[in-house]
Amino acid sequence: MTETGQPIAVYIGLGSNLGNSVQTLKSAITALKRLSIPESMVCSSFYRTAPIGFLDQPDFINAACRLETSLNADDLLQSLLKIERDHGRQRSGAANAPRTLDLDLLLYGDQVISVEGLQVPHPRLHERAFVLYPLLEIAPDLVIPGQGPTRELVENCRDQSISRMDELV
Repeated sequence: MTETGQPIAVYIGLGSNLGNSVQTLKSAITALKRLSIPESMVCSSFYRTAPIGFLDQPDFINAACRLETSLNADDLLQSLLKIERDHGRQRSGAANAPRTLDLDLLLYGDQVISVEGLQVPHPRLHERAFVLYPLLEIAPDLVIPGQGPTRELVENCRDQSISRMDELV
Protein backbone atom coordinates (compact mmCIF):
# COMPACT_ATOMS: atom_id res chain seq x y z
CA MET A 1 0.00 0.00 0.00
CA THR A 2 1.19 3.46 -0.83
CA GLU A 3 1.07 6.11 1.84
CA THR A 4 0.36 9.78 1.20
CA GLY A 5 2.85 10.90 3.84
CA GLN A 6 0.53 13.21 5.73
CA PRO A 7 -2.61 11.78 7.31
CA ILE A 8 -5.78 12.86 5.55
CA ALA A 9 -9.35 12.93 6.89
CA VAL A 10 -11.69 10.65 5.00
CA TYR A 11 -15.35 9.76 5.34
CA ILE A 12 -16.66 6.26 4.73
CA GLY A 13 -20.32 5.31 4.28
CA LEU A 14 -21.40 1.90 5.58
CA GLY A 15 -24.52 -0.05 4.67
CA SER A 16 -25.98 -3.54 4.92
CA ASN A 17 -29.35 -5.21 4.44
CA LEU A 18 -28.53 -8.94 4.30
CA GLY A 19 -27.77 -11.13 7.29
CA ASN A 20 -27.18 -9.58 10.71
CA SER A 21 -26.60 -6.05 9.46
CA VAL A 22 -25.90 -4.51 12.87
CA GLN A 23 -23.21 -7.10 13.63
CA THR A 24 -21.79 -6.74 10.10
CA LEU A 25 -21.43 -2.97 10.50
CA LYS A 26 -19.80 -3.38 13.91
CA SER A 27 -17.31 -5.85 12.39
CA ALA A 28 -16.64 -3.51 9.46
CA ILE A 29 -15.96 -0.64 11.87
CA THR A 30 -13.40 -2.81 13.64
CA ALA A 31 -11.75 -3.51 10.27
CA LEU A 32 -11.77 0.21 9.40
CA LYS A 33 -9.90 0.98 12.62
CA ARG A 34 -6.93 -0.93 11.18
CA LEU A 35 -6.78 1.57 8.28
CA SER A 36 -6.98 4.56 10.61
CA ILE A 37 -4.44 6.63 12.47
CA PRO A 38 -4.97 5.56 16.12
CA GLU A 39 -7.67 7.44 18.03
CA SER A 40 -8.79 9.39 14.94
CA MET A 41 -11.94 7.44 14.09
CA VAL A 42 -15.45 8.67 14.88
CA CYS A 43 -18.60 6.86 13.76
CA SER A 44 -22.21 7.88 13.63
CA SER A 45 -25.17 6.10 15.13
CA PHE A 46 -26.80 3.40 13.06
CA TYR A 47 -29.77 4.41 10.92
CA ARG A 48 -32.54 2.27 9.44
CA THR A 49 -33.31 3.43 5.91
CA ALA A 50 -35.69 2.38 3.18
CA PRO A 51 -34.12 1.10 -0.03
CA ILE A 52 -33.84 3.44 -3.01
CA GLY A 53 -34.31 2.31 -6.60
CA PHE A 54 -34.87 -1.44 -6.19
CA LEU A 55 -37.58 -1.32 -3.51
CA ASP A 56 -38.39 -5.04 -3.10
CA GLN A 57 -35.72 -5.74 -0.49
CA PRO A 58 -35.18 -5.33 3.26
CA ASP A 59 -34.43 -1.96 4.83
CA PHE A 60 -30.76 -1.01 5.14
CA ILE A 61 -28.76 -0.27 8.25
CA ASN A 62 -26.41 2.64 7.52
CA ALA A 63 -23.70 4.64 9.27
CA ALA A 64 -20.76 6.89 8.46
CA CYS A 65 -17.25 7.05 9.89
CA ARG A 66 -14.58 9.72 9.80
CA LEU A 67 -11.00 8.60 10.11
CA GLU A 68 -7.53 9.80 9.31
CA THR A 69 -5.34 7.62 7.16
CA SER A 70 -1.99 7.76 5.41
CA LEU A 71 -3.24 5.59 2.53
CA ASN A 72 -3.68 7.17 -0.87
CA ALA A 73 -7.23 7.17 -2.25
CA ASP A 74 -6.79 4.16 -4.54
CA ASP A 75 -5.18 2.00 -1.84
CA LEU A 76 -7.91 3.01 0.59
CA LEU A 77 -10.57 2.03 -1.95
CA GLN A 78 -8.89 -1.37 -2.49
CA SER A 79 -8.81 -1.88 1.29
CA LEU A 80 -12.53 -1.07 1.51
CA LEU A 81 -13.32 -3.55 -1.26
CA LYS A 82 -11.34 -6.23 0.58
CA ILE A 83 -13.28 -5.59 3.79
CA GLU A 84 -16.50 -5.97 1.78
CA ARG A 85 -15.33 -9.29 0.32
CA ASP A 86 -14.25 -10.47 3.77
CA HIS A 87 -17.84 -9.87 4.87
CA GLY A 88 -19.35 -11.89 2.03
CA ARG A 89 -20.05 -9.10 -0.44
CA GLN A 90 -20.58 -10.37 -3.96
CA ARG A 91 -20.90 -7.71 -6.60
CA SER A 92 -23.61 -8.85 -9.00
CA GLY A 93 -23.53 -5.70 -11.08
CA ALA A 94 -27.17 -4.89 -10.27
CA ALA A 95 -27.45 -1.33 -8.99
CA ASN A 96 -29.06 -0.87 -5.56
CA ALA A 97 -29.27 -4.64 -5.01
CA PRO A 98 -29.29 -6.17 -1.50
CA ARG A 99 -25.83 -6.59 0.02
CA THR A 100 -24.10 -7.96 3.08
CA LEU A 101 -21.84 -4.90 3.26
CA ASP A 102 -21.32 -1.76 1.26
CA LEU A 103 -18.41 0.57 2.06
CA ASP A 104 -18.27 3.80 0.10
CA LEU A 105 -15.38 6.25 0.06
CA LEU A 106 -17.48 9.40 0.40
CA LEU A 107 -14.80 12.06 0.87
CA TYR A 108 -11.02 12.06 0.74
CA GLY A 109 -10.01 15.33 2.36
CA ASP A 110 -11.38 18.11 0.21
CA GLN A 111 -10.14 16.46 -2.98
CA VAL A 112 -12.22 15.92 -6.09
CA ILE A 113 -11.16 12.68 -7.77
CA SER A 114 -12.55 11.34 -11.02
CA VAL A 115 -10.74 8.29 -12.36
CA GLU A 116 -11.81 4.85 -13.56
CA GLY A 117 -13.53 3.14 -10.63
CA LEU A 118 -13.25 6.05 -8.18
CA GLN A 119 -15.38 9.17 -7.88
CA VAL A 120 -14.86 11.45 -4.89
CA PRO A 121 -17.00 13.03 -3.57
CA HIS A 122 -19.08 9.90 -3.99
CA PRO A 123 -21.72 10.44 -6.71
CA ARG A 124 -25.20 11.19 -5.36
CA LEU A 125 -24.07 11.43 -1.72
CA HIS A 126 -25.59 14.91 -1.72
CA GLU A 127 -29.00 13.38 -2.62
CA ARG A 128 -29.08 10.52 -0.11
CA ALA A 129 -30.49 10.80 3.40
CA PHE A 130 -28.76 7.55 4.39
CA VAL A 131 -25.42 9.31 3.82
CA LEU A 132 -26.19 12.89 4.83
CA TYR A 133 -27.83 12.27 8.21
CA PRO A 134 -24.93 10.15 9.54
CA LEU A 135 -22.44 12.70 8.16
CA LEU A 136 -24.34 15.55 9.78
CA GLU A 137 -24.19 13.72 13.11
CA ILE A 138 -20.39 13.32 13.12
CA ALA A 139 -19.41 16.46 11.18
CA PRO A 140 -22.13 19.12 11.44
CA ASP A 141 -20.05 21.76 9.65
CA LEU A 142 -18.92 19.51 6.81
CA VAL A 143 -18.97 20.99 3.31
CA ILE A 144 -19.22 18.61 0.34
CA PRO A 145 -16.88 19.86 -2.42
CA GLY A 146 -18.93 21.11 -5.34
CA GLN A 147 -22.24 20.62 -3.51
CA GLY A 148 -22.30 22.74 -0.36
CA PRO A 149 -22.83 22.39 3.39
CA THR A 150 -24.27 19.10 4.63
CA ARG A 151 -26.71 21.09 6.79
CA GLU A 152 -28.27 22.55 3.64
CA LEU A 153 -28.11 19.40 1.50
CA VAL A 154 -30.02 17.33 4.05
CA GLU A 155 -33.04 19.61 3.58
CA ASN A 156 -33.53 18.15 0.09
CA CYS A 157 -33.82 14.63 1.54
CA ARG A 158 -36.61 15.18 4.05
CA ASP A 159 -38.95 12.89 2.06
CA GLN A 160 -36.62 9.85 2.33
CA SER A 161 -37.39 7.31 5.06
CA ILE A 162 -34.68 7.24 7.74
CA SER A 163 -34.70 6.66 11.49
CA ARG A 164 -31.88 6.71 13.99
CA MET A 165 -31.51 3.43 15.86
CA ASP A 166 -30.86 3.03 19.57
CA GLU A 167 -28.09 0.49 18.86
CA LEU A 168 -24.77 1.82 20.12
CA VAL A 169 -21.66 1.43 18.00
